[in-house]
Amino acid sequence: MTDKQQMVNQTIDKYEKYINPAVAKLFRFMGLSTIEWEAQGNVIRDIEGKEFIDCLGGYGVFSLGHRHPKVVEAVKRQLDMMPLSSKVLFDKPMADLAELMAEITPGDLQYSFFVNSGAEAVEGSLKLARVHTGRSKIIATANSFHGKTLGALSATGRDMFRVPFQPLLAGFSHVPFGDIDALAQAVDTETAAVIVEPIQGEGGIIVPPEPYLPAVREICDKTGALLICDEIQTGLGRTGKMFAVEHYGVIPDIITTAKALGGGVMPIGAFTARPQVWDKYITSPFLHTTTFGGNPLACAAAIAAINAIREEGLIPQAEQSGNYFLGKLIDLRKLYPDVIHEVRGKGLMIGIELTKEGIGGLILSEMIDKGVLIAYTLNNPKVIRIEPPLIIEKRQIDYVIESMSNALAKAQDMLEDL
Repeated sequence: MTDKQQMVNQTIDKYEKYINPAVAKLFRFMGLSTIEWEAQGNVIRDIEGKEFIDCLGGYGVFSLGHRHPKVVEAVKRQLDMMPLSSKVLFDKPMADLAELMAEITPGDLQYSFFVNSGAEAVEGSLKLARVHTGRSKIIATANSFHGKTLGALSATGRDMFRVPFQPLLAGFSHVPFGDIDALAQAVDTETAAVIVEPIQGEGGIIVPPEPYLPAVREICDKTGALLICDEIQTGLGRTGKMFAVEHYGVIPDIITTAKALGGGVMPIGAFTARPQVWDKYITSPFLHTTTFGGNPLACAAAIAAINAIREEGLIPQAEQSGNYFLGKLIDLRKLYPDVIHEVRGKGLMIGIELTKEGIGGLILSEMIDKGVLIAYTLNNPKVIRIEPPLIIEKRQIDYVIESMSNALAKAQDMLEDL
């Protein structure tokens, strides 16, 4: 046994003993009995040097790819100056990032609060909505995903994650995503906010009807409820716009960001709101605080990430690459209609819905064997997600399509044998 193989075995053994044996079993089942070792751009290499095209992108984290040089340089530079804030003196990286967030977010969104994760951003936005409006009801959508901390989980619309932890926070209810009549009936003068993903990610890459978000905005305006748009997965260029709400001409009252905000190097999230919504936090600025949120390292990474997205033209690139990718996948659906039910998405946020849940494991295993990393959406195992870095090259897309075609052919043969 080589030293590398021994290291792999030891790592898996530690997962089983100290992390979670079920996770270790799942990884092994998917053919992932190896260790990720290094990454650059669109490619991850394991300990043996095998290359994988990253078509999952950390569920939206690696929009710039892995170890983008501008982001790494910014973090190294800040590390040599001051990694964490004293929380007493003014913090220039956080101030600069807040200014950038006001610049890139739609409409008059102005004030930002920085946290460490998407779930924290959702928690902060829910608190802000309640304290600003003085109301307690929150309307979310079925099959949504907003995180797994207690408040975020209360908004998340999947019973599988919710039921084991009930009772959750009071005042939350769910309506079908895309159903404006159901929403209109649910929202009233006691509703603090409606929280919605512009495109449901973990729910299966569900793109709403074009009139949906504008109608949600109108209902909120009529009732005085706030509109919270969760752009943790869709934001920062993923869908071919800086934010997905821009496809629909909608300005939310609060927007949440995370994942890609850290440039694939540092964890950071944020919630950003209109000035009038920030009133209680201005009156009482310590109602919501954080120790590590908005630290100089994370803010330096986020500033570099936003600048890279804009300077390198990654938003139009995401749109063009997404259209090409989507078109190729639609062609595969025509070739394998017994395997693929539907292909949908915007930009480089693409979902492949399979006809049967059981065949997904075969497809993923075949793709991994060919050096392509993909995964299911969390709320719908029938949907394979495609969320590669926005810098993915055409030749890499073509290789993914070729590998996918071979995997689909094997899946179709399996279905015919049933």
